[in-house]
Amino acid sequence: MEQDISQVISQISAAPLEQQDALFNLAEKELDDGAIALILESQPIEKRIHLWRSLSLNHSVDVLTEMRSDARYSIIQSLSSIELDLVLSRLDNADLIEWADYLPDEIVQKALSLIDEQEIELYDQANEYNDEEIGRYAERKMWVLAKSLRVRHALRLISRDPSNTQPTIYLVDKHGTYYATLATHKLLNAPLDAPVLSLADQEQPALQADLGLLEASELIEHAEYDCLPIVNEHNRLIGQISVRLGMSIIREEYETTLMARAGLSESEDLFAPVIDSAKKRAVWLGINLVTAIFASITIGLFEDVISEVVALAVLMPIVASMGGIAGSQTLTLMIRAMALNQVSAGNLISLIKNECGIGALNGLLWALVIGLLAGLWFQSPMIGAIIALAICINIITAALFGVLIPMVLDKLKLDPALAGSVVLTTVTDVVGFFAFLGTATMLIL
Repeated sequence: MEQDISQVISQISAAPLEQQDALFNLAEKELDDGAIALILESQPIEKRIHLWRSLSLNHSVDVLTEMRSDARYSIIQSLSSIELDLVLSRLDNADLIEWADYLPDEIVQKALSLIDEQEIELYDQANEYNDEEIGRYAERKMWVLAKSLRVRHALRLISRDPSNTQPTIYLVDKHGTYYATLATHKLLNAPLDAPVLSLADQEQPALQADLGLLEASELIEHAEYDCLPIVNEHNRLIGQISVRLGMSIIREEYETTLMARAGLSESEDLFAPVIDSAKKRAVWLGINLVTAIFASITIGLFEDVISEVVALAVLMPIVASMGGIAGSQTLTLMIRAMALNQVSAGNLISLIKNECGIGALNGLLWALVIGLLAGLWFQSPMIGAIIALAICINIITAALFGVLIPMVLDKLKLDPALAGSVVLTTVTDVVGFFAFLGTATMLIL
């Protein structure tokens, strides 16, 4: 699929203007909505809007929902009042939940005035949960049957909607309390007089609606069914989570973490306006400048020894780089473990000991290698010993703070993925330079 998308993007970009619509419409017939969304996001904004307008009405809204929020909004901003009303009127509750966090309130209110009452009711139910809870994103359109039915009655009810291909049915009592999960295919070969409850999996637990997104996604990833039920605090069925939704949540979480390390959001548009993007990135550059100043101040404290021994200036980047890489390895491991709730007060000390042990072994190994090379390079055993000591100290420090920094940031309600790498880089730079230049000052001057 990725190769197909790449080829389509290349073909559209290289084709004359009069042929681009035809190529895009051909792709619309062959690719799913998610792939079409990626193609649109790869185009400059004016061309993106033009191509989106060429989509069939049935696909246009679904493609917008699949797009990242910034790219989606670039199209919504371009719509006339009539076009916007037409788009908003075709939203369902799930679409509106996906859109609402990234749209101005007036557009959300306009959408609520255009969609039908049933969708509004489902939308309100979703808003009872915050954006970190699976209940907010539960798919509320599903097959639900009374647990007291027999197979013949269940088949009759299902046959009324032949377009529905739900693989899973949920059995509830008259109050909507969840009882069991039933694979739809089991009804087809079952005796007509058999109770549906006898065919169902009564051991399949439901997910609590206040469960975190990643936890819920992990559970559906390893489940026997394509969908799992979601219940509220009273065990009443409110919706389901599908494998597709679970994988989408995991992908978005990965993208969010990846982008956050550069100070960007997961919704960042590839062709966002230059001024808007420059403003967003300027803030992150300013933060990095402040941290870099701390490292520079540390270097400035040892100006005399650097001016006396030029080799120190040549070797300083090695000290900083080794500490930075070692720290980022631990930090990445910690962020993943924290996202999966694998880190607690009970195992924190053991985790610190383990990472510091790894840091000590790698520190000693690479201290010997780099110390030997530096000593031979500058014909000075003293220089080799100084950088070896600094490398060892910095790698162990990086391992220690790679564990502690994300924990502290999490306690302060700050995103470890966003701020962790900046703080860690500052720590390893300052500690590394201080150990390297401080030792050199004591032994050389």
